[in-house]
This record gives sequence, C-alpha cells and structure tokens, in this order.
Amino acid sequence: WGKGETKYSIRCIPIGGYCAMEGEDGDSENPRSFGKAKWWKRLIILVAGAGMNLVMGLVLFAVLYLPGNQVVEPVIHDCFDCCIFNTADGLQEGDVILNIDGEKIYVNNDIGLILELNNQKNHDITVMRDGKKLKFKNLEMAHTHLDDNGQEYLHYGFQYGEIKETNFWGKVKFTWNMSIDTIRTVRISLQMLVRGQAGFNDMTGPVGIVQIMSDTAAESESSLDAFLTMLYFGGFLSFNLAVMNLLPIPALDGGRVVALLITTAIEGITKKKLNPKYEAYIHGAGMVLLLILMAVIFLKDIIMIFKG
Repeated sequence: WGKGETKYSIRCIPIGGYCAMEGEDGDSENPRSFGKAKWWKRLIILVAGAGMNLVMGLVLFAVLYLPGNQVVEPVIHDCFDCCIFNTADGLQEGDVILNIDGEKIYVNNDIGLILELNNQKNHDITVMRDGKKLKFKNLEMAHTHLDDNGQEYLHYGFQYGEIKETNFWGKVKFTWNMSIDTIRTVRISLQMLVRGQAGFNDMTGPVGIVQIMSDTAAESESSLDAFLTMLYFGGFLSFNLAVMNLLPIPALDGGRVVALLITTAIEGITKKKLNPKYEAYIHGAGMVLLLILMAVIFLKDIIMIFKG
C-alpha cells in the first residue's frame, strides 16, 4: 500500500527490514531519485542507518547505566603471594590499568578480555600511579598452572576492579566508555574470525540471539534484572548492527559507500557517467551470498536448540 510517494509492504518472512529508494539499484530519470542526488547527499543517506543504530545503542546504554550511583574502575586491588611483578619495578596495588598490548582499557571487563585474547605470559602494559603514567614493556605477568585434568592455564595472580561512587558526569563517561568498548568488542570478534581464533560454530543469527536472551533472562534473579539484561542486549545488538552494516561488503551500506566513493572519483576524472546497473549486479551477488550465509546460520541455530 502507499502513502504519498512511499510504498509500504509486509513480507512473508518478517525478519529485519529495509528501505529502497528510486534510482538506488538502477538508473532513473526522476530528478529527485537517489542516483541524481549529489554524492555527499547519497553518502549521508547510506551511513544514516548505521548512525541511527549507534544512537539507539547510546540511548539504551544511557537508560541502563545513568540511574546508578557507582561504577567499577580497572584498578588492581589485590596481589597474591605468587604474584611475580608486585615490586617497585612492576605493577602494584592501586595501579589504574590504562592499556594492555596496545588495546585501551575502557572499562574493568576489558582486562580479562585482552589478557585472554592474547593468552601469553608477557604483556606490554600502561598504568596510572600517583598521577603519573608508567609503561612496562614485555612484563611477565603470569605463571603456568595445571588444572585438575592436567591442562595448562595461565594464572595472573592479581585481582582487579574497584567500585567507586560517581557523579552524573562520571556516569556519562562510563556510559560512553561502555559504548566504545562494545564497538571494539565487535571489531575484536571479526579479528578472531579472520585469525582462526573463532569459527563457524561461534557465529549466531536471530534464532540463536533470541535463545541466548531467553536463557539469560530466565537465569536472572528478578524481573528487573531480566529487564536490564534485555536493555544491554538491545544496546549490544544496535552497536553490532552499526559496525557490521558499515563493513565494505557488497550489498551492505559499507559496500555501497565504497562503491559510491570509487564511482564518484572515476566520474570526476573521466567526466563520464558510469552505468549504475553494473554496481547493482555486484550488490545483488553480495546479497545472494549474505542470504545463503544467513540461511546456513539459521539452520545451525535451530539444530543446536534441538541438540541442547
């Protein structure tokens, strides 16, 4: 059905959604079509969806974190007897951890994530101590231990995380840091896929996401905890969609941005208009491949539910 110049439709499989503008995937003689707009206007349109995902993530995280009065800061608060670096030349209790192996520490949870990701004894680490930044290169921070099954694991020998009272601006900063950290987590996940540290079985789609949210909510101690968990998942998914949509892959907004910049540069040099149908073919092929991947992940998630 239509209203004004816009046509609306409900599809037989109502998962996700999209908007298509005249002249987006082909030529159009309409002077108000997408293809006739200036390149910078088309760029704004292409990134607007991911931009709104970022805004939604920020709003949900603000609703989640601003009401509280406390935050957890990445501070070392205890060193065990086996700690091999608790000396004047190493880390000490009270140090605020700022950076590990080139990755900035935005929130307390980052410490375990980065240490586990690199999974090694020695690390480059930067801390704040008495108002001064101290940098330690190749600092040995862990012992190798054996668990009950005889498997080796790294024991770091210190505890971190300090709860502190904060004011409104402190909560705003924490909300912002959580948002940036969530975006960084998506980037790290993609790096793990490329490096082989994560595989197909670690990927999940709408079915798996709903299952995870349902299980997490069911384990919550109260309805309020379940609601807060849903807020977090909502914010996380919004940030995830923003990053994934901007990847330079055909059919995604990021792929269209790259194609727009390339065609604009070529047309600026040659002074000739490129036929938009060729770009449409590339995005069409990319969409087919993405749909196949989505279908495979969809089936995998269903099989895992029945196996579980």
